[in-house]
Amino acid sequence: MPNFDTVAQQHWFGLILVAVFGFITGLELREYLQQRAIELKIDKKLAFGTSRTYTFVAIIGYLFYILDESKILYLCGLVLIGLFLALFYFKKLQTNHSHMMQPLMTLLVYTYGAIVVSLPLWMLVLVFVIVIFTLNAKPLETKLTKLIEPNEIFTLAKFLLLMGVILPLMPHNQISDTIPTSPYKIWLTVVIISAISYLGYLLKRYIFTKQGYFLMGIIGGVYSSTATTIVLAKKAKSLKSYDHNLNAGIVSATGMLYIRLFVLTTIFNPGIIKHIGLPLSVMAILTFAAAFWVKRHAQKTTIPRAIETDKSNPLEIQVALIFATLFVLMTVITQYVVNHYGHVGLNFLSFIVGFTDIDPFVLSVLTGHFKDITANQVSSAILIAAASDNLLKATYAYIFSGRKNTKPAIISLLVLSAITLILGLLL
Repeated sequence: MPNFDTVAQQHWFGLILVAVFGFITGLELREYLQQRAIELKIDKKLAFGTSRTYTFVAIIGYLFYILDESKILYLCGLVLIGLFLALFYFKKLQTNHSHMMQPLMTLLVYTYGAIVVSLPLWMLVLVFVIVIFTLNAKPLETKLTKLIEPNEIFTLAKFLLLMGVILPLMPHNQISDTIPTSPYKIWLTVVIISAISYLGYLLKRYIFTKQGYFLMGIIGGVYSSTATTIVLAKKAKSLKSYDHNLNAGIVSATGMLYIRLFVLTTIFNPGIIKHIGLPLSVMAILTFAAAFWVKRHAQKTTIPRAIETDKSNPLEIQVALIFATLFVLMTVITQYVVNHYGHVGLNFLSFIVGFTDIDPFVLSVLTGHFKDITANQVSSAILIAAASDNLLKATYAYIFSGRKNTKPAIISLLVLSAITLILGLLL
């Protein structure tokens, strides 16, 4: 039999805990209702109890839960409180007030006792913290409602469905010898790459809305270093002279490319990180050093006017399907090239695909199983693809800027491309 003193001590602690949490919840709810009454000019007297009421509700819930092992007493208490709340809510409806915060909070406080008895203590603390945060989140809620477009919430919901429901149901078996990957692996790459791109998208659109050129390069580089380079190069075309901040932004976007490749390698093939981790880290440091070198001549001016950037959402379904198609295509091509031409053909393919979107190729290499290709050769292929991608961005910077005002960025990208290529060939 359990020690009586120990059980009594546990019940004493639980009773005090739910009473305190119930009382504080009542205080916070009262403050919330007062603020709401002022904002909406409604009758403050139309309220269900005070902070003492919620304390008693929490105590009753706790006692009813521990006194009857069958929990019938607890359920009867729940029904009784539910009837009082129903009458209260009916009265609210008669006064044209349909706000349900008080009934919901009362029911939640009633469960404090069941939570502290049946679940770990941290669960009650977590529930309490969420309650307090929610009651004080009205300004944040209003701001987010005005800031976030409804279609983006819908897009995010679809993404969560595909990630949390569809992904676990995907088969893990390889599709065929021609397509040496599984549906699960295909969709997993879509989920990961979309999530990384979406992080950059959110930072760029909602957090760092008033960003200078340099910060735009860093934030945009999380989303797409190539797209950021094009946007900044187009902006340079309209300038009368060099803007060193703008050029530094183009270079810093490429710095984020190396960090992005480091993250993808760590997620999809951590065994290769010991081979490619150092080269990618060195190139990231060199790239940001080059960006600050270009930026050193920048004038301390005000933040430039906002630049119109690509507003396409990386979580849109059609974007995900296109990426999945490209990933499958690159997986087939890579497998064919490796089987027929070995690592030399892989290096040549790496250089060619660098002039396109390198993410599908990099992921196909990281997730592939090649018999005669070593980890060093896979690392070499990734670095070569990054080198040719830098050449592409240097070309874009030259073309879209109207052949002016991006010379520092172009020189930096060409030098970085050469260094990356050398490191790739040396592996």
